[in-house]
Amino acid sequence: MRMKSFLAVAAVAMTTALSGCISGAPFSVFSSDYGSRRDAGYQLPSVPIYKVDRKYHRQIVRYDTGEKPGTVIVDTGDKFLYYVLPDGKAVRYGIGVGREGFEWSGTARIALKREWPTWTPPGAMIQRQPELAKWRGGMPPGLTNPLGARALYLFNKGGDSGYRLHGTPEWFSIGKAMSSGCIRLMNQDIIDLYNRVEVGAKVIVK
Repeated sequence: MRMKSFLAVAAVAMTTALSGCISGAPFSVFSSDYGSRRDAGYQLPSVPIYKVDRKYHRQIVRYDTGEKPGTVIVDTGDKFLYYVLPDGKAVRYGIGVGREGFEWSGTARIALKREWPTWTPPGAMIQRQPELAKWRGGMPPGLTNPLGARALYLFNKGGDSGYRLHGTPEWFSIGKAMSSGCIRLMNQDIIDLYNRVEVGAKVIVK
């Protein structure tokens, strides 16, 4: 009986260990990196990170992939973005994704990087939300700009896909499906990703 109990406990322990490896057990978690900061003349406010599920805090995790370091992989189902590092690791960020009807998947590349970008709503968005027509010529950068502190512009074989990896002042949208298809990160996270990723990097959205 004791041997059976021992084997049962061992099986549970092994399953837990394997699950941790598969799900990306963290090496480092950067929960303290969401404070206020001065950035390019803007006073970026702090994020009340204690209100954000810890799994969406930026962290370095185990991540086995055949993609080379520097690749960005977006997991829209689990709401994670991975920046691939050497040695089977990745930086993992929590993200917000497209709401129902605005989901997409595919492969693109980062063609442009912009700090505190101008936001220009697409024509289709203006049709759905006529109040955005005032920004047809572009909304100036700033703390309320929907693209946040940074934007990475995704192009495919057809040119500009219209999708972006970008910051957001709406930290509460991380882990949710609320956008019109773009992938949003907390401003402190998009700054970190912006500093790591190169123009031309491959982006896989799945």
